[in-house]
Amino acid sequence: MEDLIENYGYLFEDELLKEIHEIGIYKSVKEGDVLIEIGDYIKSMPLLLNGAIKILREDKEGEELALYFIERGDTCTMTLSCCVGNSKSEIRAVAETDVHLIMIPVQKMSEWMRKYSSWQEFILQSYHSRMMEMLEAIDTIAFLKMDERLLKYLRDKAMVSHNDQLQVKHKDIAQDLHTSRVVVSRLLKKLERDNKIKLFRNRIKVIAL
Repeated sequence: MEDLIENYGYLFEDELLKEIHEIGIYKSVKEGDVLIEIGDYIKSMPLLLNGAIKILREDKEGEELALYFIERGDTCTMTLSCCVGNSKSEIRAVAETDVHLIMIPVQKMSEWMRKYSSWQEFILQSYHSRMMEMLEAIDTIAFLKMDERLLKYLRDKAMVSHNDQLQVKHKDIAQDLHTSRVVVSRLLKKLERDNKIKLFRNRIKVIAL
């Protein structure tokens, strides 16, 4: 309950916090684990207590593209859309770090929208935030050069993990950005020459935050 109040106490009424605590399912997820898979029917919505989750899209060939991250105090409203519409998930959610969260049963979504103004505001604001992040992702793909996309990706990872030292492999970056490992390695060296990052073995320090 303390973690719930710390992360959502400033948003929700005491009565709503009590309901969340009583009916929510508390979960711990290890870094790299899949929380939501493409094609799954989603029966509950996550509220993050700490950590970060990466949201991915997949093309017909099975290649992934990272869309955005969600952090503590957030939820993924794309899962809410699937919950309400009883449709299959179009995204994959992977723990970017170790994550603690509360899963809220889908049956409570509509009820709380009518019952609690704070919940309604939270959901609408979440929709807005995720929509802006989706637009930013589209703009990044459409208008930024690959080296700029790469630097933005590294900055975003550093921000959500609250650590400028990233333990990440070149092939994993390439997968998230839907490009080749060779391209990523070349552009990382360029960013290092530009003094925006520092490269180590299986580790990258982001300088230009």
